[in-house]
Amino acid sequence: MGTTQDLWVFGYGSLMWNPGFDHVERQLATVHGYHRSLCIYSHVHRGTPDNPGLVLGLDLGGSCRGVAFRVRADKREATVDYLRAREQVTMIYREIFLRTRLSDGRNVDAMVYVVDRSHHQYAGRLPRDRVLQMVRQGVGVSGANPHYVLSTHEHLSTIGIRDAELAWLARQLAEQPPI
Repeated sequence: MGTTQDLWVFGYGSLMWNPGFDHVERQLATVHGYHRSLCIYSHVHRGTPDNPGLVLGLDLGGSCRGVAFRVRADKREATVDYLRAREQVTMIYREIFLRTRLSDGRNVDAMVYVVDRSHHQYAGRLPRDRVLQMVRQGVGVSGANPHYVLSTHEHLSTIGIRDAELAWLARQLAEQPPI
């Protein structure tokens, strides 16, 4: 038994440039109360438990600009199943709904994955040199960690969103690429 409501999904990392699900609308959007942060030790997608990378999470405080996708009601269940399989491999994220402001002025409740600060993979705010080291070393089932960071930075730049941390990392990776 499915719902008759369309689903909104807010993306702030790789979902923006690689959603992996059918959608009928895509808009720039903002959520409040959380900010984008490389605060998760990646043990699967961009690293391993022995050699972790770092991936993005929505962490407490501030606001985050990203992309909201509208999924038709008849694709809702399949999309949620897909996202849970993709995002909840190690249960580092909490799946919640947040009030999301779309670029056209509408407010919608969007499904969002926020970091679970009590999870053992929560890295918190690390020093920049440590972030750079971890990103350079990370490789997981979805590929190299530098590719993830550079692709996210590039997509944000393309849609007019500046993220100072990802911009700094992109410059460092360009100056001294991983071996």
